[in-house]
Amino acid sequence: MVLVLDVVTKVLAVDALEGREPVRILGGLVYLQLLRNPGAAFSMATGMTWVLALVAIAVVIAIIWLARKLRSTGWAIGLGLVLAGALGNLVDRIFRAPGPLQGHVVDFVSVFAPNGEVWPVFNVADSSIVVGGILIVLLTLLGHEYDGTNSRRKPREERPAEVPEAPEAQ
Repeated sequence: MVLVLDVVTKVLAVDALEGREPVRILGGLVYLQLLRNPGAAFSMATGMTWVLALVAIAVVIAIIWLARKLRSTGWAIGLGLVLAGALGNLVDRIFRAPGPLQGHVVDFVSVFAPNGEVWPVFNVADSSIVVGGILIVLLTLLGHEYDGTNSRRKPREERPAEVPEAPEAQ
C-alpha cells in the first residue's frame, strides 16, 4: 500500500506542480513543491545516482531474504516500510529521466518553508524509510529481535525458580 501511495502521489505531484511556485498549505507548515533529486537525503551523492540505485537493490534483496526469518510483527512492519520506501525511490531511479539507474527521485513536500530551507524536500517513500528505520531502532533498543525473541528476557532456565508460598499457620 505504501509503494502504491508513493507512486500515485509522485504522479499527482508531477502533474499538479510542474512549473509552479511552491504551494503553501496548512498555514505555511507544509509547502508542496516539485523537485527532482539525483542524490540521497540532504542532496548527498548527487553525482552517484547509479550507486544509490544499486544500494537500493541490495536493501530490497536483503529485506526479502530476511523476511523468511521474521517472527516479529513490529519488525515485519518496520522492514515492510523500509522495503516500500526503497522500492518507491528505486522505481524513480529506474524509470525516470535521465535514464535507467540514473533517474531522479521526485520529491514534493517541504516543511516549515519552501525550497527545503528548514528540512530537505521529501516524498512518501522517504517518510516510509524514516518511520520504518525508527521503528526498527526502537524495537532493537527494547530488546525485540526480528525472530520474535526478546534479548532482555532471561531464558527460562536462567530465571530463579519460583518458591511456593508457605501454607498459612492455623
